[in-house]
Amino acid sequence: MTVHAVTEAFVARREGASVSAPWERVVSDLVAQRGDALLRYAALVSGSPDDAADLVQDALVRTFGRLRSGVSIHSAEAYVRRAIVNAHLDGGRRVSRWRRIAHLAAESEEAPSPSAASDERIDIAGELRRLTPRERACIVLRYYEDLKVDDIAATLELSSGAVKRYLSDGLAKLSVSLGGPHAR
Repeated sequence: MTVHAVTEAFVARREGASVSAPWERVVSDLVAQRGDALLRYAALVSGSPDDAADLVQDALVRTFGRLRSGVSIHSAEAYVRRAIVNAHLDGGRRVSRWRRIAHLAAESEEAPSPSAASDERIDIAGELRRLTPRERACIVLRYYEDLKVDDIAATLELSSGAVKRYLSDGLAKLSVSLGGPHAR
């Protein structure tokens, strides 16, 4: 499901399909201008393209379910990005043990690529999925959002030391799995 379809469903569910209220125009404009970027961001945070559309929809509902007017597209995007991270972390807390390990039991349905070049590609998204939700959130906020440690700490409501630990642990795991120069 695309972000545009998510937005249309959201706006249609709220007071009819017409775009009349200012906040509805902001939602429509936000999705039209930044929808793909929000979807990519959610995919990086969640580690799953399948969950990304759900995270974006939940974030839009959470954000615009309360926000009514006086919001610019820029500030609305910031609210939605924060809601995406919060929804992902909240979902991670509620997920049962089976959901967390189900991917380990599943076998890939993908056929190996005949191209030798594709074998050498680095699957960053796959490696990010192997990190814990907090490590992944910290890595994405640091290197995709380009936030400083203190900003990440404020965003995730953690101490700076905890953020540094999650970044260090996540980078160490990525370095080992990707065979980087600092691999242990």
